Amino acid sequence: MKNTFLLAVDGSSGSDRAVKFAIERAKKGNADIIVVYVIEWSPYSFNTPEENAERHKRRDEEVAKALKSVVEPVAAELKKAKVDCKTMVHHGHPAETLSRLAEEHDAAQVFIGRRGETGLKSMLFGSVVANLVQTSPVPVTVVP
Repeated sequence: MKNTFLLAVDGSSGSDRAVKFAIERAKKGNADIIVVYVIEWSPYSFNTPEENAERHKRRDEEVAKALKSVVEPVAAELKKAKVDCKTMVHHGHPAETLSRLAEEHDAAQVFIGRRGETGLKSMLFGSVVANLVQTSPVPVTVVP
């Protein structure tokens, strides 16, 4: 039986460490990995109809850029290490989206790097990692 791991990536150094750690674990556990990049989206932004039309175009551009600059290099690294993988880019609240995807894909575990975000944003909204640990339906490994 093959396990599936969900690997959250964002191009940061913490994400790079999570990739390396997930590769080690996938090889030991005969697991495949779903590489996920979540483009943060806020439901609290209110747009005009014109802005919504432009947003659709920008959304496609954001997905293409994320695939090319973040997700595809990680997929190449996994393939080089002989770990089967799938890739995806989603818009949404990162922790909620990752939790939903872990459940939808019956992931055994989620891997994510710690970015060490501090300051006002973290105090007001909390970190993605902290929110994911609280909401994930499966175990979360936070790689320092």
